[in-house]
Amino acid sequence: MFLYNITLQRATGITHAIHGNFSGTKMQEIVVSRGKILEILRPDANTGKVHTLLTVEVFGIIRSLMAFRLTGGTKDYIVVGSDSGRIVILEYHPSKNMFEKIHQETFGKSGCRRIVPGQFLAVDPKGRAVMIDEETTMLFKDIYYHFIIIKTEADNDPTGEAAANTQQTLTFYELDLGLNHVVRKYSEALEEHGNFLITVPGGSDGPSGVLICSENYITYKNFGDQPDIRCPIPRRRNDLDDPERGMIFVCSATHKTKSMFFFLAQTEQGDIFKVTLETDEEMVTEIRLKYFDTIPVATAMCVLKTGFLFVSSEFGNHYLYQIAHLGDDDEEPEFSSAMPLEEGDTFFFQPRPLKNLVLVDEQENLSPIMSCQIADLANEDTPQLYVACGRGPRSTLRVLRHGLEVSEMAVSELPGNPNAVWTVRRHVEDEFDAYIIVSFVNATLVLSIGETVEEVTDSGFLGTTPTLSCSLLGEDALVQVYPDGIRHIRADKRVNEWKTPGKKTIVRCAVNQRQVVIALTGGELVYFEMDPSGQLNEYTERKEMSADVVCMSLANVPPGEQRSRFLAVGLVDNTVRIISLDPSKPLWSKCLCLQFSEAVFYNGVLLRTVLDPVTGDLSDTRTRYLGSRPVKLFRVRMQGQEAVLAMSSRSWLSYSYQSRFHLTPLSYETLEYASGFASEQCPEGIVAISTNTLRILALEKLGAVFNQVAFPLQYTPRKFVIHQETNNLILIETDHNAYTEATKAQRKQQMAEEMVEAAGEDERELAAEMAAAFLNENLPEAIFGSPKAGAGQWASLVRLVNPIQGSTLDQVQLEQNEAAFSVAVCRFTNTGDDWYVLVGVARDMILNPRSVGGGFIYTYRLTGGGEKLEFVHKTPVEDVPLAIAPFQGRVLVGVGKLLRIYDLGKKKLLRKCENKHVPNLVTGIHTIGQRVIVSDVQESLFWVRYRRNENQLIIFADDTYPRWVTTACLLDYDTMASADKFGNISIVRLPPNTSDDVDEDPTGNKALWDRGLLNGASQKAEVIVNYHVGETVLSLQKTTLIPGGSESLVYTTLSGGIGILVPFTSHEDHDFFQHLEMHMRSEFPPLCGRDHLSFRSYYFPVKNVIDGDLCEQFNSMDPHKQKSVAEELDRTPPEVSKKLEDIRTRYAF
Repeated sequence: MFLYNITLQRATGITHAIHGNFSGTKMQEIVVSRGKILEILRPDANTGKVHTLLTVEVFGIIRSLMAFRLTGGTKDYIVVGSDSGRIVILEYHPSKNMFEKIHQETFGKSGCRRIVPGQFLAVDPKGRAVMIDEETTMLFKDIYYHFIIIKTEADNDPTGEAAANTQQTLTFYELDLGLNHVVRKYSEALEEHGNFLITVPGGSDGPSGVLICSENYITYKNFGDQPDIRCPIPRRRNDLDDPERGMIFVCSATHKTKSMFFFLAQTEQGDIFKVTLETDEEMVTEIRLKYFDTIPVATAMCVLKTGFLFVSSEFGNHYLYQIAHLGDDDEEPEFSSAMPLEEGDTFFFQPRPLKNLVLVDEQENLSPIMSCQIADLANEDTPQLYVACGRGPRSTLRVLRHGLEVSEMAVSELPGNPNAVWTVRRHVEDEFDAYIIVSFVNATLVLSIGETVEEVTDSGFLGTTPTLSCSLLGEDALVQVYPDGIRHIRADKRVNEWKTPGKKTIVRCAVNQRQVVIALTGGELVYFEMDPSGQLNEYTERKEMSADVVCMSLANVPPGEQRSRFLAVGLVDNTVRIISLDPSKPLWSKCLCLQFSEAVFYNGVLLRTVLDPVTGDLSDTRTRYLGSRPVKLFRVRMQGQEAVLAMSSRSWLSYSYQSRFHLTPLSYETLEYASGFASEQCPEGIVAISTNTLRILALEKLGAVFNQVAFPLQYTPRKFVIHQETNNLILIETDHNAYTEATKAQRKQQMAEEMVEAAGEDERELAAEMAAAFLNENLPEAIFGSPKAGAGQWASLVRLVNPIQGSTLDQVQLEQNEAAFSVAVCRFTNTGDDWYVLVGVARDMILNPRSVGGGFIYTYRLTGGGEKLEFVHKTPVEDVPLAIAPFQGRVLVGVGKLLRIYDLGKKKLLRKCENKHVPNLVTGIHTIGQRVIVSDVQESLFWVRYRRNENQLIIFADDTYPRWVTTACLLDYDTMASADKFGNISIVRLPPNTSDDVDEDPTGNKALWDRGLLNGASQKAEVIVNYHVGETVLSLQKTTLIPGGSESLVYTTLSGGIGILVPFTSHEDHDFFQHLEMHMRSEFPPLCGRDHLSFRSYYFPVKNVIDGDLCEQFNSMDPHKQKSVAEELDRTPPEVSKKLEDIRTRYAF
């Protein structure tokens, strides 16, 4: 078995974000890393939308990212530390839209090792040096040119006690630029653990020094006479959090102008404080903190010069905010280090909705995908992906459909059903369109575009006839083609008409800026060209075609030329002819004939072929099935480039994005006719007709593979199952360190009572009012976060969802400290047709060191047509039930490390059979026939046979490698795919001679050599596939993604990525891609210096998988490199691109 890996959606979670002028212009860009991907984003200062400029897979883990600028330069460079053991400096070239590696410095072996620098970077603000470090926290200071480092020494102690008791030191290093060496200047021990450092601008910009963020405090330090300035981190007033819990800052952003600077620092609850320093002659006298706003917890924040704040969220969507106010003049109290406080006390503030920030854009982020199922529950022919993602109160259930999201700008009804629509400009220099022309069966409507769209009658267009085409001709004239003739409208409203001869009418036409070609009934072509005076002249010679014309097209006139040289004509006899319009040759001299099968035009297939600009030859034809109706094509503009809108039963957009060709359906109802549209409100839109409405649409998220509909959830979703009869989803949500709704209400009530009791006699009334206000206050947890209850506290619920509407049909809240971990929906043989939902629950579970106060299996009956959960009973078990699966009218449950079969009883589930030989913890159960495949938390897979007559579960085979399995998927009777928590996917298969008819030996009298291998089973599975994805995979499913497509193995990752592994259908294909991958490894090595082969073999040597992500980088190579690689493969570059596109479209999109 040979597989090919294709990424459908790259990871969406962001680990690092930096900003700077990477393209060398005044515009600021943001560079983000998404694990193994480097991406450059540009926020549009006018619209506030964030556009992706370039995305590159680096085939390595990005550990650190920094921007730096050379002294006196205007362009920022990017320093990347990765697991390649190297530091790489990259430059972004906007003209080629690519990153170029300028410098690479090797420090050690690959891997994220503690002894190889690259985990931390610090850059001198003046652009003279970069410091790289491995295990410490550090930063650069400016004025005397120092580095500052916090070090800890706790490497050799496995118990972790040394790490807890270790002392951190703060060290200042100085770089002497004359001698070019580093001197250790000063060092001091820290009283509390610092978790990160904020550099304070020095030199002419500020006092220099460093802010150390630690638990509950932020401290300013500098050497010399500067005393330490220490300020407590303010806490929320009346917080439900565990009072013993410390508070830390988790990320910060610095904003510096010529006259001032400030920091925005965010706590782990999401509250942002504006931090400023008060100075007195170079000495810092106090730190001031002021509550700014609350946004979801971020991994990085970037303050841009345009007044935007970019926030890459830890989990959930990323946001771009406009900073509307700097929070200087409002009533919010300001806290200062100079205010007198007892040691251990802190300030309190009241969180509130956004006041200084305004949300302008959000980027969808699926990370973390906890569970995913692919099914066509909405009966749309193409399956949808149902994805449970997010963490805590920001969790969502998202429905992903393949397609571009369409924003409706306007919809208006028309006085009948139109059959075509066009937009035209008044002058070739105009930025925006002036008219929308709508053609009906017997009339034409002209609408002018301004603040509103209204009908006009003085445009010069003929309104009493249907229209075949209209467009701008020359610089400022308009042309309208209608069945009886051509109407040429000059800028001064003079009209020239050309009438059709005799009884003939015009059936088809093609128009560009200088040429008009019409086809009359009977297949006669008439050609007009515009002369320098702006007059349309007819060529005397006409061309008779051998059959009736069904369609025709002219290209736009190339810049600097007089005319387009070729005309494409499609005839009734299923040929497409390319006709030369070049006057130097005898007119119409060249005629190429392409014979296609009849199916081309009417069965909804799109053909894309390349026309040679000199000879007119056609080559490199690619086909794609679009839908059940004949296809219509329209030229539109997207991101300043030409694109094609193709309409069948679905509308598709064919466009080029980041040097790759995309053909993506629009997630929108069927359209009938369209044209490009440009106005002030919508610079790159589409105007389209559907039945009797005119719609103005915009496509903003180009390059996106899926469009998403999100439904909010309450806690982190763990797993869900689909009820086959009603297509509803049964979802379990569980959060650690959280309160249930009931406990929250109880805690609030208790705190309100305490507030009243604590007040004196005269303040009782005021306290009662405050308590009432506190009870009524309800801040949305999705933004403000849920209260942290402390370790060992769990909240959980079971939810029944209708996936089409996203509505919750029923939900069951479990008690405090009960955590649901597994769910199954099944029928029991002894209860007829009733469906039951079984939920595995742990009670009082502590994660580290692991202990559990017991478990339960809750049983619910689905009633009310599958829309209600009716509690039946709960069964106590002695450990956590992490896996449940239906099996032959009964149910298999993994209780801790025991595998059991239960049947339904009146008062509880009845235990029928068990196996005690799984070593650690059963995490998943799959069944096929009499076989059960069990995944263990760290010992890979076990094959178990159920022997009905003896009522025994017997392990008959297992795997030879220890794998920390996160998810597994059954491929066939002998083959299993599994993924582990280190980011590997492997497929193991039982050898053909494996027998599952084995006896268990309870006596232990068997001969030693019969007892099995390596203390395991006597038969071992063979590994047939190993592949390192680079992100933890949490779901695997074998399915088809497109109607009529072949089956593939779809995986989703913790970082929000979605990919597929597809089998090769021929040896020839496999051979081709194997050689392409080999050439790509040598010709186009990964950007950050990691070796591609060793990255894909991180834990196990890569076996039988070819990396499509690397092969697809062929399209972004230099043309001469493409040519040399293609020649090695005995192909041309277009043929290689076509192979890459074909394998993608055969299985997915």
